Amino acid sequence: MATGGGGGGRVAPGMAAWLYESAWDERLWLPKNLTWKDLEEKPELNLMPPQCHQLLSALPLALAFITLRYVFDRTIALPLGRALGVKEKVKRLAIPNAELERVYQVRKQPNQGELEGLAKRSDWSLRRVERWFRQRRNQDRSNVTKKFCEASWRFTFYIIAFCTGLWVLVDKPWFWNLKSCWTNYPTQSVLVSQYWYYMLELGFYLSLLFSVAFDVKRKDFKEQLIHHFATITLISFSYVVNLIRAGTLIMLVHDVADFFLESAKMFLYADWKRSSHVLFMIFTPIFLISRLVIFPFWIIHCTAILSLESYEPFFGYYFFNGMLLLLQSLHIFWAFLILRMLHHFVFVGPVSPKLNCHAFASFKTNTL
Repeated sequence: MATGGGGGGRVAPGMAAWLYESAWDERLWLPKNLTWKDLEEKPELNLMPPQCHQLLSALPLALAFITLRYVFDRTIALPLGRALGVKEKVKRLAIPNAELERVYQVRKQPNQGELEGLAKRSDWSLRRVERWFRQRRNQDRSNVTKKFCEASWRFTFYIIAFCTGLWVLVDKPWFWNLKSCWTNYPTQSVLVSQYWYYMLELGFYLSLLFSVAFDVKRKDFKEQLIHHFATITLISFSYVVNLIRAGTLIMLVHDVADFFLESAKMFLYADWKRSSHVLFMIFTPIFLISRLVIFPFWIIHCTAILSLESYEPFFGYYFFNGMLLLLQSLHIFWAFLILRMLHHFVFVGPVSPKLNCHAFASFKTNTL
């Protein structure tokens, strides 16, 4: 993985070489007394550890996912939406007003003082200005059909990914005994099934990152970006340093609940409220158990505690577990939203479609 030095007479190439060497320093990413040579392929010993360049396969896969999604939307999601009764609501367009539009581009929801000032400058009543901003915000909301197509695509991927993960892991010893994750670590061969499971997940999340500008923009947009970057970083890092056994377990844990959520969204957008509520009630305990119990007390315990029986802590150990703790903080954030909605549903009454849409939109919960 490391390259030879390359001083030369110029400072820039020498600095670049030094930065490259420092970034791939074995002392950072591998346990003590191990080097990148230990992770080189050795066919004569039947040892085929993962190689960094193999991650490049995820780029064409990401482009394939984007293309496949385009075809899926038009050939499957749209006809399915029409069959389920997905309909667009007629939107009242806001009357063109240059002054209000200029403010709207800066602040979608002006405060009371700003609204009063705009009413005076535009010679409109305060109520008319408030109504204009409501109508203008409504114009920018994504249509229900687009949301349904997005939920259908995610549902399809997550159920395929979960079934793939089960197929890859169910016959592996580390699925039943977490200590097996660290047998002969890091000199473990990557299986073909593990490789494609990784590329499937990495390609999908790269496609989400590429298409984020065109997808429905959620209230938790910043959390979603953090989520995507953290997921891609974790998948890539765990592959390069051969934390694949733990990585596949983490991916499976995060795939188990999401297709229930996406199916609940699909029925919600189709206005099948009862079916949507039932699926959400199924999703909630699965999410809470997988993200707040299994993930911290089994998976993170495996990567942070059980791993120390095989090697001493090093930078990569702290980096990997630090990223897992970051993801756990996102789990807690989403769990709070889920429980708040569940409380409203149980103790207040059926959740309104508007609250349902906003809440479900926040629950994009899949991670590495």
